[in-house]
Amino acid sequence: MKKLLLLLLLAVTPALADMTPAEDLPQDSRVKISVANPDRNVGFTVGDILERTVTLEVKKPYQLVKTSLPIVGYERRWKNQPTGIVLSRIGVDETSGGDTNRYVITLAYQIFTNNVVAKPATLPGEVIKFSAEGKQFDYRVPSWNFRISPIATYGQVIVEKDMSPFRGPFLMDDSRHQLALKACLAVFALSLVGLLYVLGVNTWLPRMGGPFAKAYRELRKLPADDEGLKKAVVRVHEALNKTAGSTVFNATGLLESKPGFLPVTAGLDQFFKLSRHVFFEPTAPHGLDQAPMAWLRQFCLACRNCERGMK
Repeated sequence: MKKLLLLLLLAVTPALADMTPAEDLPQDSRVKISVANPDRNVGFTVGDILERTVTLEVKKPYQLVKTSLPIVGYERRWKNQPTGIVLSRIGVDETSGGDTNRYVITLAYQIFTNNVVAKPATLPGEVIKFSAEGKQFDYRVPSWNFRISPIATYGQVIVEKDMSPFRGPFLMDDSRHQLALKACLAVFALSLVGLLYVLGVNTWLPRMGGPFAKAYRELRKLPADDEGLKKAVVRVHEALNKTAGSTVFNATGLLESKPGFLPVTAGLDQFFKLSRHVFFEPTAPHGLDQAPMAWLRQFCLACRNCERGMK
């Protein structure tokens, strides 16, 4: 039972050390300190970087002696043996207000040690100095205990018995996948708008409510008999006249004012032959002996694409 209690005490010691407020430590009353340590104290391996932020508020006129700050690249030793914890980066942000000077010190330590089993480690309690008017005093930033995990598993491990509540889940970085998904969604949305613009018959987007677009919607509802053909020819004539801004009798009358309809030049000539056959000369050849209504719908669709700028 005594051994079990001793093991439990050793297991919770790092957590209790991290939870101890800095104000409760035996420090100088002229300094107020707060420390932000990593959010966990286990699961670190060789190469990991641990960041802690130390905020110090010292009463004026005392100021931080920056030469007393720890040196980047310096490796602490314990009993003349390297600890494997190296300071890789340090940053200091200084502000002043009221009767205090405020210093925010960011310390980044990197792990350069490994073991076959988990072993305890400590971020050192750095000692810094404050001075004013020839006076100087030392101040100690509290240390922080954590555990270094091995890279490879030593011996047989049963996963069900290795679910430590102190170790959070190891999350995978899916930012690249999310970015790719957003890009695909953007391309899909643009493609959908383009498809709607090409195939749409309503006036949801700009330049979709032109004369030929309205004529094409009406031609799709007309029957394919002689009466329906007459109404369709009249409706296309109205679209031509409205597009050109005047009465059009041949292809030249439209192309002079609307050169964007050049791709349907042959269709315009064919349409005027069909119009002549329907209204003036029933015996005049027009070359559309079979399904003239279907051709007229396709011609109106091509004119609609031209007025939308889709050549």
